[in-house]
Amino acid sequence: MSILVSPRQLHEDIHQGARFTVLASLWEPQEGAAFNQFSSLHIPTAQFCDAAGALAGLPGSQAGRNPLPDPDKLALWFKRWGLRRDRPVVVYDEQRGLFAGRAWWILRWAGVEDVRIVDGGLANWRKQGLPTLTGPGNISVGADMEVRPGSMPTATLADVKAHTGLLIDTREPNRFAGRRENLDLKAGHIPGAVNLPERHLHNPDHTWKSPEQVRDLVAEAGITAAQLESAIIYSGSGNHSALAIAALEWAGLPVPRHFVGGWSQWSADPRNPVERGD
Repeated sequence: MSILVSPRQLHEDIHQGARFTVLASLWEPQEGAAFNQFSSLHIPTAQFCDAAGALAGLPGSQAGRNPLPDPDKLALWFKRWGLRRDRPVVVYDEQRGLFAGRAWWILRWAGVEDVRIVDGGLANWRKQGLPTLTGPGNISVGADMEVRPGSMPTATLADVKAHTGLLIDTREPNRFAGRRENLDLKAGHIPGAVNLPERHLHNPDHTWKSPEQVRDLVAEAGITAAQLESAIIYSGSGNHSALAIAALEWAGLPVPRHFVGGWSQWSADPRNPVERGD
């Protein structure tokens, strides 16, 4: 089972009436803006996924900017989307893949086994000249899928502090090195972490690099498959790292534990040490 689907393959599946659920994972800070964005343009058969409301819990200094969602609230979204055990879920976003990656990882963490990402998202869909729709989106059918939290490996702040193995930071090099930080309280990275920028694992147009290319980039960062088996991976608040995990699985590499709170949670505590530089 591939976690990636091309726009043309998805279009063909939709045209042939294949049974699956398409979710548009959109994240906008202004209330109602994400749904308005979805209503103005989306892939046929898609339903709206409010990424901020459905895929993250309440932010705070003890949990980070985008912590794990409450399972009971996520279960309401499962019903709203009509998720069924016999139907794959296909996710996409309208930007560069971060929110599709977030949706992929959260759904997998919640027990949805077959989740796929549209290669290049809506931009690539439109680039291929494929049709779009306006309006509120598809009406869901009855759901029979339950939320099973913990179906993907995670790490807590305490786990990170006790960790003696590989720690991977997937933010851009300038944020990792502490040269720039616009989102969190401090600049830098968790001491001992190595940098594997998520952006490098994808092409400039936000389509996916081949599994072979991803494996080469991981090796160039000095990371082995054996190290990944016990590694912890993080980003600012779980979005870049979620997409990076998807790329690692796409490449056939082991999936590390995900520190979802990431740098936003670590840097919020003044007692936690900070390292800067490449």
